[in-house]
Order: sequence, then C-alpha cells, then structure tokens
Amino acid sequence: MKKLPTIDAMYWAMIVSATTIGETGGDLISTSLGLGYGWGTLVLLSLFVLACAVEVSFPRRHIALYWLVIMLASTAGTTVSDYLSRTLHLGYALDTGLLAAMLAGVFLLLKRLDRRTEGSLFGEFSRATEALYWLAILTSSTLGTAFGDLIANGTRLGFAGGTVLLAALLVVIAALERFTRTPKQLCYWLAIVVTHPIGATMGDYLTKPEGLGLGNVTATAVLVAIFAAISGLAFARRPVSG
Repeated sequence: MKKLPTIDAMYWAMIVSATTIGETGGDLISTSLGLGYGWGTLVLLSLFVLACAVEVSFPRRHIALYWLVIMLASTAGTTVSDYLSRTLHLGYALDTGLLAAMLAGVFLLLKRLDRRTEGSLFGEFSRATEALYWLAILTSSTLGTAFGDLIANGTRLGFAGGTVLLAALLVVIAALERFTRTPKQLCYWLAIVVTHPIGATMGDYLTKPEGLGLGNVTATAVLVAIFAAISGLAFARRPVSG
C-alpha cells in the first residue's frame, strides 16, 4: 500500500508507542471517565470508522491521518476486548481464540483480494483492500489487548515479564526479515500482531498498581508526549511526500 509510511525502525517505534497509548487511552475513556466498556466501544468505534472512511477516500498518502487511524484502532481495540472479556464474561482465553480466528479470516480475505488486484502491501491497494487492511489493524489491536491480558493475568510473567517476552519475539521477527528470505509482507503482519500485545502489557505496567502505578491520565499524557517526540524526530529525518 503506497499510502503506508516508510517501514523502518522509527515506524515500529511509533507503532509500539501508539498501541501503548491505545491501552492507556482506552482504559482512560472506559474507566477513568466512566463511560464503561459498552459506551466507550461505541464512541471509539464510531470515530475509528469515520477516520478510516476519510483515510481510504484520500487518493494520496496522508501521514497524520494514517497515525490518527492507528491510534483510534488501538484505543477502540482496547475497549472492544475489555467489553468481550469482562462485560460479556468471555474470559481472556476465549476472547483471544475468537479474535485470532477472526483475524485469520480477515487475512484470508485480504490475500484473495491481493491476488485478484495483483497488489501487495507495498504496492497499490484498491479501496476494498485498503478497508480490509484497516479491519486487520483493528482486529489485531483487539486481539493484542486480549492476548496481553491473558499473558499478564493468566501466567506468572505479569506485565513486565510479558512485555519482555513479546519484545524478544519482535526482535526475532526483525531478524527473520533482515537475515532470511521470509517474505516482507509476512514479517510485517507478524510484527503488527506482536506489537499490539506489547502495547497492552506495557500500558498496564505503566498504569496498574502492580507496575509503576502512574494511572491512566498520567501514563496517557506521558505516552502522547513520547509519541509526539518520536514523530517529530522521524519527520525531521526525512521529507514526507503526499
């Protein structure tokens, strides 16, 4: 998709930062502001769909809009996952399994459309394929929250241990992409799937009493400042076209 930003180390730093903001921001909206998981999900999904429709309608790359949709997907994914696992009482394991199956279905549809349009992640996308890309991002975000909660609460790793384990897995994926002939598109999606639970466990580590205990408001403010700093550094290093 030629509307993607340049895929490099700064891109992945911004993805991890955005997904962590999604975790703390989703909790801020649903719990700290008292909207609850249901209303929080409704509001955030509506904003995501609106921003996604605008982004898909743009014929050329718009970097700021791309990152806005990423942020909304991460935030909405947090509240959707919490609604499924906590309000509907599905539990983290069932929540994770259902979302993984849904993501697999989205990937199958994406692959079929890729074949029909002769497109690829790093080439031209039709609007239908681009919409599926964003659905995959949203589903990955939701799955990431569920899987991150499963690792942190269903194992002895906790928030910090889960973050370290997932970060190590991300390094392995980066090594596969750099030193082997593993397809770049596969590595991209593997990394996307892994970065979302990293954001979930890292966000919980920052906010929860079992971690640093910063709370949702302080953690979100700090993370937004970090994201802005990374963004400024990334954009200063190279010109942005489109």
